[in-house]
Amino acid sequence: MTKSSRKVLAVASGGGHWEQLMLLRPKLEEYDVRFATTDRDIAQQRGIANADTLPDCNQDKPFKSALCGFVALWIVLKHRPHIVLSTGAAPGFFCLMAGRLIGARTLWIDSVANGEQLSMCGKLSKRFAHQCLTQWPDVADEPRVKYRGAVL
Repeated sequence: MTKSSRKVLAVASGGGHWEQLMLLRPKLEEYDVRFATTDRDIAQQRGIANADTLPDCNQDKPFKSALCGFVALWIVLKHRPHIVLSTGAAPGFFCLMAGRLIGARTLWIDSVANGEQLSMCGKLSKRFAHQCLTQWPDVADEPRVKYRGAVL
């Protein structure tokens, strides 16, 4: 299978998570990439007209989180990606979990903002994602959490 035929779903919440994902965009566009985010406007600002939208959620909003989980599953089933990657936060984690259900490879890249410890979703992802990366060498916890450099 060639790079251009591999389907990648790249997911990030708005703000810094999205900005970090966009730094990976040149590499991601070597693949058949689809983007998903919590804010359609930020995708359109980057010229991504067909981005899927997920509800923004967190641990303090259990019903919205459940809805986000279902939307994440729908997006993953719609695209059937070979790889799901996320730079955070909870909506990205839900997409990773849905990706695991269909046999996709999964990659979590914890936000550069988490320099002392993994984010809550990063801690969950290190148990479920095929690979979990931190952007800080001191946060790496080989073999579960690896440091391979920073996105920024």
